[in-house]
Amino acid sequence: MQKLQLTRIDLHILRELQRDGRITYSALGEKVGLSTSPCMERVKKMERAGIIRGYSAQVDASRLNAGLVVFVEISLERKSHDLFRQFKERAAELEQVQECFLVSGDFDYLIKARVADMDEYRKFLGDTLLSLPGVRESASYVVMEEIKDTQIVSVNRTLSLLTAHVPG
Repeated sequence: MQKLQLTRIDLHILRELQRDGRITYSALGEKVGLSTSPCMERVKKMERAGIIRGYSAQVDASRLNAGLVVFVEISLERKSHDLFRQFKERAAELEQVQECFLVSGDFDYLIKARVADMDEYRKFLGDTLLSLPGVRESASYVVMEEIKDTQIVSVNRTLSLLTAHVPG
C-alpha cells in the first residue's frame, strides 16, 4: 500500500463516505466541492492506499436475532507467542465475535460478542469461548442499554493537525 498525504478535501470525502457509503460520485463531489472525475480519483487513491478498506451495510442486530451484546474479558493460562496466535486465530473465526482486542492490564483479550439471549450466551461461553486455546478464566459484562454504536472514525483531529501545519 502506498502512503498518501491527506488533504482537507480528502478528509471531507472520508467524513461523507462514512455517513453514506452508497453516495454517488457526483453527489459526493457536490458535497466536497469537486466535479465527479477528480472526486472519484481521490476515492480510488484512498482505496488503493488502504485508507478506505471497504463498504458495508449497517444492520439492526435485534432484527437478526443477535440483540444481546456481551463484553468478555479473557485471561490465558500462560503467556507464549504460540498460545496467543492460536487463541486469536480461533477467536477470529467465531461469528458471534464482532470485535476482539489484545489488551494490556489484568486480562489478555477483550471480546465484544452478539447473541440472541442469555441462554445462547451461556452456551456460547461454556461450549465455545472457554474451550479456546489456553483460556484460564473469563469475566462477562452484559450490555443493558446500547447508548452509541458506530464504526465512524473521527477525521476532525486529522483536520486540526493539517490546519496547524498550514502556514499563515
